[in-house]
Amino acid sequence: MGRRWIVCYWSPQVLSNVLTQPLRIILFAAASFAALRLQQLTGPDPKSIGDRAAVTPRELAVLRLVSLGKRSEEVASQLGIGEETVRSHLKKMQTKLGVRNRAHAVAEAIRQQLIP
Repeated sequence: MGRRWIVCYWSPQVLSNVLTQPLRIILFAAASFAALRLQQLTGPDPKSIGDRAAVTPRELAVLRLVSLGKRSEEVASQLGIGEETVRSHLKKMQTKLGVRNRAHAVAEAIRQQLIP
Protein backbone atom coordinates (compact mmCIF):
# COMPACT_ATOMS: atom_id res chain seq x y z
CA MET A 1 0.00 0.00 0.00
CA GLY A 2 2.27 2.77 -1.24
CA ARG A 3 5.22 1.38 0.75
CA ARG A 4 3.58 2.54 3.97
CA TRP A 5 2.91 0.62 7.14
CA ILE A 6 -0.57 0.07 8.53
CA VAL A 7 -0.95 -0.84 12.18
CA CYS A 8 -4.21 -2.53 13.22
CA TYR A 9 -5.60 -3.54 16.58
CA TRP A 10 -7.99 -6.37 17.19
CA SER A 11 -9.94 -7.10 20.33
CA PRO A 12 -12.59 -9.71 21.15
CA GLN A 13 -14.68 -7.02 22.83
CA VAL A 14 -16.13 -3.92 21.21
CA LEU A 15 -13.62 -1.20 21.95
CA SER A 16 -15.97 1.67 21.20
CA ASN A 17 -17.81 0.78 24.41
CA VAL A 18 -14.61 0.59 26.47
CA LEU A 19 -12.27 3.31 25.19
CA THR A 20 -12.74 6.88 26.30
CA GLN A 21 -11.71 9.74 24.02
CA PRO A 22 -8.32 10.24 25.73
CA LEU A 23 -7.57 6.52 25.43
CA ARG A 24 -8.50 6.59 21.73
CA ILE A 25 -6.06 9.45 21.20
CA ILE A 26 -3.30 7.53 22.99
CA LEU A 27 -4.05 4.38 20.96
CA PHE A 28 -3.98 6.36 17.69
CA ALA A 29 -0.69 8.04 18.70
CA ALA A 30 0.87 4.68 19.56
CA ALA A 31 -0.21 3.19 16.22
CA SER A 32 1.13 6.21 14.33
CA PHE A 33 4.45 6.02 16.19
CA ALA A 34 4.74 2.27 15.52
CA ALA A 35 4.08 2.75 11.80
CA LEU A 36 6.59 5.61 11.60
CA ARG A 37 9.26 3.60 13.42
CA LEU A 38 8.71 0.58 11.15
CA GLN A 39 9.12 2.86 8.13
CA GLN A 40 12.39 4.23 9.54
CA LEU A 41 13.74 0.76 10.27
CA THR A 42 12.99 -0.65 6.83
CA GLY A 43 13.98 2.47 4.88
CA PRO A 44 13.37 3.13 1.19
CA ASP A 45 14.31 0.71 -1.59
CA PRO A 46 16.31 2.81 -4.07
CA LYS A 47 16.42 0.02 -6.66
CA SER A 48 12.77 0.17 -7.56
CA ILE A 49 9.86 2.54 -7.67
CA GLY A 50 6.72 0.70 -6.69
CA ASP A 51 5.63 -1.67 -9.44
CA ARG A 52 7.52 0.26 -12.12
CA ALA A 53 10.78 -0.80 -13.73
CA ALA A 54 14.02 -0.51 -11.76
CA VAL A 55 16.03 2.68 -12.05
CA THR A 56 19.58 2.14 -13.29
CA PRO A 57 22.62 3.68 -11.58
CA ARG A 58 23.42 5.67 -14.75
CA GLU A 59 19.89 7.11 -14.87
CA LEU A 60 20.28 8.17 -11.24
CA ALA A 61 23.67 9.74 -11.99
CA VAL A 62 22.13 11.76 -14.83
CA LEU A 63 19.19 12.83 -12.69
CA ARG A 64 21.49 13.75 -9.79
CA LEU A 65 23.45 16.12 -12.06
CA VAL A 66 20.22 17.54 -13.51
CA SER A 67 19.07 18.20 -9.93
CA LEU A 68 22.19 20.37 -9.52
CA GLY A 69 21.06 22.53 -12.44
CA LYS A 70 23.34 21.05 -15.09
CA ARG A 71 22.31 21.27 -18.75
CA SER A 72 22.34 18.15 -20.92
CA GLU A 73 25.68 19.07 -22.50
CA GLU A 74 27.27 19.55 -19.06
CA VAL A 75 25.89 16.22 -17.83
CA ALA A 76 27.18 14.50 -20.96
CA SER A 77 30.62 16.02 -20.50
CA GLN A 78 30.86 15.08 -16.83
CA LEU A 79 29.72 11.49 -17.38
CA GLY A 80 31.60 10.99 -20.65
CA ILE A 81 28.48 10.17 -22.66
CA GLY A 82 26.67 11.85 -25.54
CA GLU A 83 23.96 14.47 -25.16
CA GLU A 84 21.45 12.19 -26.89
CA THR A 85 22.23 9.48 -24.32
CA VAL A 86 21.57 11.97 -21.52
CA ARG A 87 18.22 12.88 -23.09
CA SER A 88 17.44 9.17 -23.48
CA HIS A 89 18.18 8.49 -19.80
CA LEU A 90 16.00 11.44 -18.77
CA LYS A 91 13.14 10.26 -20.98
CA LYS A 92 13.32 6.76 -19.48
CA MET A 93 13.34 8.21 -15.95
CA GLN A 94 10.31 10.34 -16.76
CA THR A 95 8.44 7.24 -17.88
CA LYS A 96 9.54 5.21 -14.84
CA LEU A 97 8.63 8.00 -12.43
CA GLY A 98 5.41 8.85 -14.24
CA VAL A 99 6.28 12.54 -14.61
CA ARG A 100 6.01 15.16 -17.37
CA ASN A 101 9.39 16.91 -17.47
CA ARG A 102 12.91 17.16 -16.04
CA ALA A 103 11.97 19.35 -13.08
CA HIS A 104 9.08 17.06 -12.19
CA ALA A 105 11.42 14.04 -12.45
CA VAL A 106 13.88 15.65 -10.03
CA ALA A 107 11.12 16.55 -7.57
CA GLU A 108 9.66 13.03 -7.69
CA ALA A 109 13.08 11.39 -7.29
CA ILE A 110 13.76 13.53 -4.22
CA ARG A 111 10.31 12.74 -2.82
CA GLN A 112 10.94 9.03 -3.25
CA GLN A 113 14.43 9.42 -1.75
CA LEU A 114 16.15 8.16 -4.90
CA ILE A 115 18.49 11.14 -4.85
CA PRO A 116 19.45 13.39 -1.89
